[in-house]
Amino acid sequence: MDSDEEALLLLLLLKRRRRRRRQKRTFWVHPILELREQHGQFHHLFMELRSDEEKFFNYFRMSKSSFDELYNILKSHIKREDTIMRRSIQPEERLAVTLRYLATGCTFMDLQYSFRIASTTIGKIVRDVCRNIWIHMKDMCMEQLTKDKWKDIINGFKKNAQFPNCLGAVDGKHIRIIQPAQSGSSYYNYKNYFSIILLAVCDSNHMFTFVDIGSYGRHADSTIFEESCLYKMLQEKKLNIPPPSAISQNGPLLPNVFIGDEAFSLQENLMRPYGGKNLPEKKKIFNYRLSRARRYIECTFGILANKWRIFHRPLNVNVDFAVDIVKSSCVLHNYVKQRDGNKFEDTFEGLPYSIIHSTQQVRPGGPMLTTIREEFANYFVSEEGKLDWQWNMI
Repeated sequence: MDSDEEALLLLLLLKRRRRRRRQKRTFWVHPILELREQHGQFHHLFMELRSDEEKFFNYFRMSKSSFDELYNILKSHIKREDTIMRRSIQPEERLAVTLRYLATGCTFMDLQYSFRIASTTIGKIVRDVCRNIWIHMKDMCMEQLTKDKWKDIINGFKKNAQFPNCLGAVDGKHIRIIQPAQSGSSYYNYKNYFSIILLAVCDSNHMFTFVDIGSYGRHADSTIFEESCLYKMLQEKKLNIPPPSAISQNGPLLPNVFIGDEAFSLQENLMRPYGGKNLPEKKKIFNYRLSRARRYIECTFGILANKWRIFHRPLNVNVDFAVDIVKSSCVLHNYVKQRDGNKFEDTFEGLPYSIIHSTQQVRPGGPMLTTIREEFANYFVSEEGKLDWQWNMI
């Protein structure tokens, strides 16, 4: 048998195999899924939920008014046209499926049987809606960082955390994922699981002001921060940050700073705690006061995860899809916080994230930077800046 005959025989075998595969498909749409409009969760339950505000909030993690506003913003972007073969899934149902996926952490297969929509279709719906939430709502829910906005943030931290000249609390969190194909150890972190990193900055109202999502799990906070667009704009003086100001009467002018943990390096606009053990009292007080302000980012992550329970398990999707999920969840966090506030149960449970610690020694900065930190420390132990109970906490 020559090569042409072998090729022809192989082609015939492939055609026969494809024909057999086609013959195995008994249904165009499975009978269970055909009953979506009669028994699907959206058609069967949605109107009943609308009659009870508390149950609606529990189901969708937002109030009816917030859902309706969100729907009106997104409906033209997530609507799909009917075809000769079938009717499209309406945008309200597409939004409901996505919110339920984020709120419960159910798999696409679980949602298939409750909403009577094929799991592959649900995956496409969720990704499409998440992308549109980020594209069309990011600027609305994460306000542009103007000079007035910075002043509001600074005043908020001074009032709520008693930390002056603070631009926000910054930290990074591991988002657990299933190992991506052919990724090697890039996403494998020091906690011995696979993750992408959410680097975020928040204000004293537990609102995200900046997020950077998708870095490898093995990377350190300082590396991610210094590669972010926020850091680049900070270095290029493009963030409209207010000029340095005194934090005490007749004191020196001090820069406005972000605050982070020991994983970050000390920089002109980034403050970190003193390192080492057996510190003198003044340094311990400084570390405690900085920690009080830095807690806001930890609490923000906790609220995010306890509202959107998708983060209580590893994300079993590809990395790009996982990034879309995290982006949309951060936007929805701000959106719901602005309109509905916090529910007690959103803040009650422990954090499912892992705190990132630096695995390398970070240089503490030059003399000028350590002097700036020393001025903050002096203020916190002065009569003007002390808290009466702070010595009880060290």
